[in-house]
Amino acid sequence: MADTYTWSINTLDRELSDGVVYTAHWSLAASRPNPNVSGEDYTAGAYGSQGFTADPSDPGFIPYNDLTEAICIGWVQDALGAETVSSMEASLSANLDEQENPTEAAGVPW
Repeated sequence: MADTYTWSINTLDRELSDGVVYTAHWSLAASRPNPNVSGEDYTAGAYGSQGFTADPSDPGFIPYNDLTEAICIGWVQDALGAETVSSMEASLSANLDEQENPTEAAGVPW
């Protein structure tokens, strides 16, 4: 079954004077159903911050109160670039692969 990726915006930093968002704090969660334990998925995640510059006089400027999470996720993904987004998702899938089929273990033999 395919992995599921969920992008979220945790918070936005903005200027109070003009509503310009200058940083988005984001997270990316990946999950895969665990075939051995019903209802428990393998999960992995990443998080970060992305800075922006904006001009409130720009015709495409979106006022803070009109922003949606989808718009801000689009900004983050655009700023990161498609190659980086794809690489991050692949890295999380590799983490899920390791959880599903571990190649390493820790412990003691006694």
